[in-house]
Amino acid sequence: MNFELDEEQKLLRDTTREVLTRAYDTEKRNDVVGGQLGWSSVVWKQLAEVGVLGLGFSEEDGGTEAGPVEIMAVMAEVGRRLAPEPVLDAVLVPGGLISDVGSVDQRKRILPGVAEGSTLLAFAHNEPGSRWPHIAVNTTASVDGEMWSLSGTKNPVPHGGSADLLVVSATLPGGDVRLFLVDGDAAGLIRKPYRTHDGQRAAQISFTDVAAEPLGGDASDVRAAIVAAEVKAQTALCAEAVGAMEEALTLTTDYLKQRRQFGVPLANFQALTFRAADMYVLLELARSMSLYATMSLAGGIVDPKVASRAKLQISRSSRKLSQEAIQLHGGIGVTAEYPVGHYASRLTAIEHTYGSAEEHLRVLAQ
Repeated sequence: MNFELDEEQKLLRDTTREVLTRAYDTEKRNDVVGGQLGWSSVVWKQLAEVGVLGLGFSEEDGGTEAGPVEIMAVMAEVGRRLAPEPVLDAVLVPGGLISDVGSVDQRKRILPGVAEGSTLLAFAHNEPGSRWPHIAVNTTASVDGEMWSLSGTKNPVPHGGSADLLVVSATLPGGDVRLFLVDGDAAGLIRKPYRTHDGQRAAQISFTDVAAEPLGGDASDVRAAIVAAEVKAQTALCAEAVGAMEEALTLTTDYLKQRRQFGVPLANFQALTFRAADMYVLLELARSMSLYATMSLAGGIVDPKVASRAKLQISRSSRKLSQEAIQLHGGIGVTAEYPVGHYASRLTAIEHTYGSAEEHLRVLAQ
């Protein structure tokens, strides 16, 4: 099997890298992350122009017909530059659900705006008191004639504070789970946005008899579609983590070559080079598992066990690698002005998104 990117995929990767590298260094990223929005609308528009925001949608729906390999290439660049733009949370996950579950009218009405960068989505599924993989959907949906309404609380909703349109999971009176579309400014909806430790944004969203539109034309249960979306999201996060780990390792090895102690570079000390070599092994283990998960999706296999295997190794590698990166930098590794601490923070957040190492290990053990 050929694991190399083809020419079009390399072009997409290189274009994304150019956009994000030009937009962000540590100082610029800190300024953007510290702002009210938490990411750059200018960069968002540039990502739309190069086709990144249309990944995963069909051409009929305004997308680019890209597959998992293209998404992996883009998410690795997002991780490499620690780009705060919500490509996963505002496009890939909720947009993918609309693409998979939504009616033809809903797809054609919503997805072109997402691909153009004019419509921001969010997936409101997590609820207080429960966590992956056992998320209890206590938000309820009721119907009066043909009018649906939702009541309940969702938290955390990644980038839910700035979303124009929400994809919300809710339980029907009969016990089935369905997805609904809710306008971000709908009456009875209250958003409480907050900042996460890695500089990203999330929100608690409360619904009190909020008008909603069922996603899709039938009344079938959508639990399987949600699980499939989680598998794709976990695979995308694995790719992002690999990009972040690769850059953290590069920063560390460059530092060891430049920083001098006792008149010689730190790279001359064998014990430190051994630790850097171990970091490289952790990176390659993570990369191989990310490729495994991505190629499984590319082959039409949407298997939660595959995603859990990949996420388990990525979580283990990212935790150890980020800890070593900080240790080998010394005190400068935890300063806000130096990037390696930000990589460690983002990798920690990725580890705990859609299941930590312990939770995936428990799933695989069962």
